Amino acid sequence: MSKAFTKDDRPDQPLVLRRRAALPAGVPNYVTARGMRLLRQQLASATGAHRVELEQRIASLVVAPAPAQRDEIRFGARVTLRAADGQARSVHVVGVDEADPAAGSIAFVAPLARALLGHRRGDTVTVRAPGGAEELEVTAVDYDDEP
Repeated sequence: MSKAFTKDDRPDQPLVLRRRAALPAGVPNYVTARGMRLLRQQLASATGAHRVELEQRIASLVVAPAPAQRDEIRFGARVTLRAADGQARSVHVVGVDEADPAAGSIAFVAPLARALLGHRRGDTVTVRAPGGAEELEVTAVDYDDEP
């Protein structure tokens, strides 16, 4: 079997980068300062094709500036939502290269993120879901304090 189809001597090293969401034409490839730092840490230990792809992704990134109004949902916001049934969930609006929906980090181009952008605590947002429209109340908006 070709070496390309086997794990190398670093079992913790991913063979392929996670597929990222597509960016609309002309939209900068934003990332949070934390996301840039984590990607650079990955790059430091990456090898082969994985390293090359990480280098290409990092070269296209733009660290998003901190929002002027921290009470409004913008890129980098950590948002707590409450559904009509009372269940709460939190999401972090991040760049496509750092998004991990299973961990609550959603790309700023994702439908939920697009629906949330511009809203504030106390607002109700209607989001299209596979089972129909869902109304979510924004209960908190927060930002990381790091630059």
